[in-house]
Amino acid sequence: MTESKRGLRRTLVGTVVSDKMDKTVVVRVERMFQDPAYKKYVRRASKFMAHDEQNGCVVGDRVRIVEHRPLSKQKRWKVQAKLTGAGTK
Repeated sequence: MTESKRGLRRTLVGTVVSDKMDKTVVVRVERMFQDPAYKKYVRRASKFMAHDEQNGCVVGDRVRIVEHRPLSKQKRWKVQAKLTGAGTK
């Protein structure tokens, strides 16, 4: 068991939908899956609160978030990288 659990953190890619809080952004992550009964592809989305230390993300930015220790009641993710920008703050 020499493998550290730190290397096994989940990462997700999503779009920033809110940046109104200090050092926190809300990221919407979409996923697609096939409906088992109708065989039709369905789009579902989840929203995650993520820590943004530099307050550098704005609404519309595409970001990668990574699992993190609990930072507050709802924040369990941290912004790892900004993939594409929607503008500057």
